[in-house]
Amino acid sequence: MIFEKSYNVKISETKKNCEMTNKAILGVLEDVACNHSDTVGYGVYDIPKTGLTWLLLEWKLKVIKRPKYGEKIIAKTWCTGSLKCYALRDFEACDEQGNIIAIAASKWVLISTEKEKIVRVEDDILEKYQPEIGKYVFENDNFSKIFEPGDYLFETKYTVKRADIDVNNHMHNLNYLDLANEALPEDIYRGKDLDDIRISYKKEIKLGETVKCKYAFKEGKHIIVIKSEDDTVLHAIIEMQ
Repeated sequence: MIFEKSYNVKISETKKNCEMTNKAILGVLEDVACNHSDTVGYGVYDIPKTGLTWLLLEWKLKVIKRPKYGEKIIAKTWCTGSLKCYALRDFEACDEQGNIIAIAASKWVLISTEKEKIVRVEDDILEKYQPEIGKYVFENDNFSKIFEPGDYLFETKYTVKRADIDVNNHMHNLNYLDLANEALPEDIYRGKDLDDIRISYKKEIKLGETVKCKYAFKEGKHIIVIKSEDDTVLHAIIEMQ
């Protein structure tokens, strides 16, 4: 089942040239995914009944044509199936003429709110999403593991604020991109938008925690590694190019 919803680009979702930011694009895709779950009984408001909540592990985004303020976009999403404890979901964003302007893939796990542990995505849950088996937006549908680069050019620090916290009581997944942008060199941040984004979430960040955002540039990729202040906990790895 392909679920879709239309959106108009807001001025608050844009940066230079009135073009939509990567965070805003992912925000739209996240929203349409949540709306899809709402329709099958596993949305945010269903958590008290089901005792289950979805947790995002991976994002992979490619922007083909960046939408601008005032333009209408149609976001489409579908489940592509599950693997062990993971559920996979793909996305397309199209303009009013039906041209694909962005594609994305994501990996999720289902969490028991009572046990605070990952649980298996049972067949009866998956069937409600009516998966589109084999319909992938990327030729390689797998999320290859990404690694810490090991050596860094510089780092910044950030202390998590109230505004960063989401319904799961930790830093919202989209806000990791804000941290990555702050860690980019000024000329890269002010230059052309980076159209290929990969985010791998490792460990949640909670209110009041201070994290290090370490920057490296390797093989044409801007890599930001987010770790705890004492370097013992890896929170996320973000690749941008």
